[in-house]
Amino acid sequence: MSVAAILKHKGARVETVRPNATVQQVVDQLSSKHIGAAVVLGAGGEVIGVVSERDILHALAKHGTGALHRSIDEVMTRDVVSCKLTDTSADLMEMMTRGRFRHVPVVEGERLVGIVSIGDVVKRRIEDSELERHAMREYITQAG
Repeated sequence: MSVAAILKHKGARVETVRPNATVQQVVDQLSSKHIGAAVVLGAGGEVIGVVSERDILHALAKHGTGALHRSIDEVMTRDVVSCKLTDTSADLMEMMTRGRFRHVPVVEGERLVGIVSIGDVVKRRIEDSELERHAMREYITQAG
């Protein structure tokens, strides 16, 4: 299954933030949207980072509640690993496992076109397995 298929099913909406947003603003955004990460965009709309719950947790551990007043560019992950629409779910799982992250921005050229989480990948794999199981059951029933 390709990243394009995952995005077609889940949608391509991506929550983004600017690097000068405060940690508190991003906490509010993540909480209200019930998501675990947002993509940080530069002035030209390019991906310059990802901020996840884990990044915020590390900032709070290091700076206490004062972290909430810091800007996102101080706490975000800068070395962003992205994927393309043609990458497969297996590619994503390998990237995420090796890199120990759960969110991957989807970038085509220089343009952000989506984001995929480990939950999205697992959900689609379960759905595909169920469809395959159902098809096999139908095949066996019709053949017998």
